[in-house]
Amino acid sequence: MSRPNRPIYLDNHATTPVDPRVLAAMRPWWEQNFANPGSVEHAMGRAAEAAVEEARGHVAALVGAEPSEILFTSGATESNNLAIKGAARFAKAQGTERLRVVTLATEHKCVLESVRDLGAEGFAPVILPVRPDGLLDLHRLEETLAEAPTLLVSVMAVNNEIGVIQDLAAIGAIAKRHGALFHTDAAQGCGRIPLDVGAIRADLLSISGHKLYGPKGIGALYVRRRPRVRLAPLFSGGGQERGLRSGTLPAPLIVGLGEACRIAAQEMALDTGRMAAQRDRFLAAIQAEVPGIVVNADRERRVAGNLSLAFPGGVTAQQIMEAAPEICVSTGSACSSAEVEPSHVLQALGLPEAQARATLRIGIGRFTSPAEVDLAAAALGAAWRRAVASLDSVLAGSAGAAE
Repeated sequence: MSRPNRPIYLDNHATTPVDPRVLAAMRPWWEQNFANPGSVEHAMGRAAEAAVEEARGHVAALVGAEPSEILFTSGATESNNLAIKGAARFAKAQGTERLRVVTLATEHKCVLESVRDLGAEGFAPVILPVRPDGLLDLHRLEETLAEAPTLLVSVMAVNNEIGVIQDLAAIGAIAKRHGALFHTDAAQGCGRIPLDVGAIRADLLSISGHKLYGPKGIGALYVRRRPRVRLAPLFSGGGQERGLRSGTLPAPLIVGLGEACRIAAQEMALDTGRMAAQRDRFLAAIQAEVPGIVVNADRERRVAGNLSLAFPGGVTAQQIMEAAPEICVSTGSACSSAEVEPSHVLQALGLPEAQARATLRIGIGRFTSPAEVDLAAAALGAAWRRAVASLDSVLAGSAGAAE
């Protein structure tokens, strides 16, 4: 099999390429008008401010919010920290007796660590398990919230490793029934699935630019205004973003995020259909190449471009990747890829360690072509066969030495 001239990128959950239209929208704000959006005393500053506000409107429209409910941040990690810690600290300063903060074992590390950090501040973290399909047991959530007053429930829209889509509307309804705030990390969902903050009854929702074909280093946090959600800022500064997120606004990045959201709002259905077709094509091809390959988590309630695949034969995902360097995939969450232990998400599903270690995450995106998925399936199949043959050779050698 001939190798492609350049790597085939199937890691769109880690990051997406910047859409050329996004790049074009950003360029003037790097080159022609580089003014600070806060410098409203002069024409260039006012023009930059107007561009920021137009982008704010595009972000808001994508999730059914009002522009005034959107705060710009550096990305979903900051948004998640501000949402969780900010809501908890403000409420505690007001003397609340609601100290429980509930989340899932499969959340992104920045959510899990934020919730655990609050434990040192007198809050009561509750980490719920998920079902083997990766979805939250809604009855379990209802029971948990009935046990004691809860301040905040944080459940991600789409899992960054296994791609499952949680039932946000049902979760939001349960949270509201028990008087809790509802936050969702929508970094992997925004632009991939329809989201409406009113329909899901979200109080807080996190967005990341580089997950929806926008630039890195920019994100947003939706903060409900009616009824108003109050947050304590994470750091002090010049009072930008209603005093909740001080710092000079990066106009080019914000314009890029806005354009990415505008495009997603128009083309989401088209993207979804195209990516689902590519995913199904890839899955059929890899199943033919690798008999016994397993799809982890729920097969139906998942975003179109995601596959979490466990390879048989006793080899690890790392060995397969090393044997197919021309294919860009990952063994799990890219944010923790330096870790040696299996993914905490796969462990939370109850997968055997060997299956977790043999899992590759496939992320098909807006620009993935049919030819690329065909080549990737063939390359990964060949890499798996080489890895199995190498393992068999080692085991045979060990057996011979033992004799």
